[in-house]
Amino acid sequence: MATLPHHLSGEGFDKIPDASNMCFGIVVSEWNKEITGALLEGCVNTLEEHGALPENIHVKSVPGSFELVYGASQLTHKDYEAIIILGCVIRGETPHFDYICQGVTYGIAQLNASNPIPVVYGLLTCDTLEQAKARSGGAYGNKGSECAVVAIKMAKF
Repeated sequence: MATLPHHLSGEGFDKIPDASNMCFGIVVSEWNKEITGALLEGCVNTLEEHGALPENIHVKSVPGSFELVYGASQLTHKDYEAIIILGCVIRGETPHFDYICQGVTYGIAQLNASNPIPVVYGLLTCDTLEQAKARSGGAYGNKGSECAVVAIKMAKF
């Protein structure tokens, strides 16, 4: 999906349900704030475009992407229809990238397997800052917006 100039922000296979009676938790990483801020903006705007009330969108921030799992796990104890995690990891010169990406992916998968609330995976895993920008409002759309659509659809699953 990310290699094509295609995104899920618009109408998809099925129409996007009305989100006016839904409550969402969003956990966003402060690391790579230029990117995660754009993801958050796209996510919130899309939730609101589909009817979610601003007071029903609760945003919590964590220092880095690895902490997204803990943040999401804490929100599974609240009254949310879905939880969205938003973060960005850009490959560096060490294997740190691999450990963070694997840890977050595994953690979010475990939360989805063990909780009744869907946790939407919005972690960009990019080789370059340019790739991250292209996926946070650039040529490949805004993956935060796509996560909002996924959250609404999964809340109605």
